[in-house]
Amino acid sequence: MTSIDVQELTKEYGTTRALDRLTFRVEPGRVTGFLGPNGAGKSTTMRLVLGLDRPTSGTATVGGHPYAALEDPLRHVGALLDAQAAHGSRTARDHLRVLAASNRLPATRVDEVLAEAGLTSVARRRVRTYSLGMRQRLGVAAALLGDPPVVLLDEPSNGLDPEGIIWIRELLRRLAREGRTVLVSSHLMHETASFADHLVVLGRGRLLADMAMRDFVEARVDPRVRVRTTDGAALRDLLARHGYEAVRDEGESGGGREGRNGGRDEGGSGGGGEGERWIVHHARVVDIGRLVSGAGLPLLELAAQEGTLEQAYLDLTATEAEFAAQSPTQPQEA
Repeated sequence: MTSIDVQELTKEYGTTRALDRLTFRVEPGRVTGFLGPNGAGKSTTMRLVLGLDRPTSGTATVGGHPYAALEDPLRHVGALLDAQAAHGSRTARDHLRVLAASNRLPATRVDEVLAEAGLTSVARRRVRTYSLGMRQRLGVAAALLGDPPVVLLDEPSNGLDPEGIIWIRELLRRLAREGRTVLVSSHLMHETASFADHLVVLGRGRLLADMAMRDFVEARVDPRVRVRTTDGAALRDLLARHGYEAVRDEGESGGGREGRNGGRDEGGSGGGGEGERWIVHHARVVDIGRLVSGAGLPLLELAAQEGTLEQAYLDLTATEAEFAAQSPTQPQEA
């Protein structure tokens, strides 16, 4: 089994402790999202895993070995840390050919990964003419060159157009299905939610969470149900008798929209018509549906208002951000 293992990893720069006894494992067969505010230690951790820096203490290994001990490392680990790393005067194809030759990889892999990254038609253009999104694709192509079982990508969606974002999303899922170990650092919560199975969250160099993404969201954002009926008083009394808190929702009518506070409405039925909309906290659709149906109340809408990764992440890291902008509504200090 090829996993990334971080054990008691500490890194200090002078008097600044960037990582503080960090321990986690990235397992194969799933995409692990690597999250945290700016300055949390994500990039430092990835550099230590790749042997680009030395830890103050602790270890970071791939398949039980330090990266520096790996023979032909591109066959074991593929990484994208900086999309600007390719020399601007080289063509994309020549950039990959140099990497292939230095790692004793077959030259045929160059054209294969260029095609996989959608760069075949521009492979002979110099890298300095590439947009940021094209450079990102080239960086991913380089990471895949050795067909490695372990892939680390830092902000791979940065600069990609919508088609490119769909491409990287599907690529990450495919790599995980093939049994590879995939670690992806990102600040884009919506994108991370679309591809990640598991999350590792850092804050100020410490581990804040290491769990399945669904469990992470459900643990930090209470589930809610939106109900619309023509008999709001009866609904409120019914729910109160069964221990549920319901409040009037003054938002717009209509189903299938993004819920309030960023929640995504799913599993709803029926949208239009009159009636009062209520939000039931700490509730599941199936339970509320049974109660309302059993009481014979008129039901115009029933929908889950699920929490989002962004909500859960912000709740966890609210006190961990090194840099935070002041709200325009907050009074300025004298």
